[in-house]
Amino acid sequence: MAKEIPDLVAEARTGTGKGAARQARREGKVPGIVYGDGKDPQPIQIDFNPLLTKLRAGRFMSTLWNLKVEGQDDVRVICRGVQRDVVKDLPTHIDLMRLHRNTRINLFIHVQFDNHEASPGLKRGGTLVVVRPEVELMVTASEIPDHITVDLTGREIGDSIHINDIALPNGVRPTIDRNFVVANIAAPSGLRASDDAAATEAEGEATEAATAE
Repeated sequence: MAKEIPDLVAEARTGTGKGAARQARREGKVPGIVYGDGKDPQPIQIDFNPLLTKLRAGRFMSTLWNLKVEGQDDVRVICRGVQRDVVKDLPTHIDLMRLHRNTRINLFIHVQFDNHEASPGLKRGGTLVVVRPEVELMVTASEIPDHITVDLTGREIGDSIHINDIALPNGVRPTIDRNFVVANIAAPSGLRASDDAAATEAEGEATEAATAE
């Protein structure tokens, strides 16, 4: 399933330069520029409050956005820079880059875990510990997966699930070369305690045997 691309609503900005940017800010807008894909740069402005909400939600710079400007075709963009007020740390300007459908970009994709009931480890009371609820992947702008899926079938207590264990969609690959851990099946606290006690008892017996010799 393709990932739903969120909208970023903006207005065309007629003026350019510092004067026009200051005027946009006085009107409660954040001025910006859209560039790339072999087209002329386009000045825009975005309502301050909705933009601030999106920035504070996180992942703004690594999210693919569907830019909507009235009277123009929607275009896919990714943020390449946010200038902020040095005192208030609030956005004062935004740079957006247009993307072609075949452009390769890095995005954080949600990890979904299926078949919990088919995991012997979870049936025994183990706990699924999610190390990475999202994974940064290199994807094509026209084919962004909504999520990647981890099949928990057959997973036992103590198992670790690495990125190489997950079947990724065609053309998608991790941005990190190493085989990092995405999740693991941890033992329940009672089982861990009994294992620790057994290990302590075994060590004691070994010490006694060595002393007797």
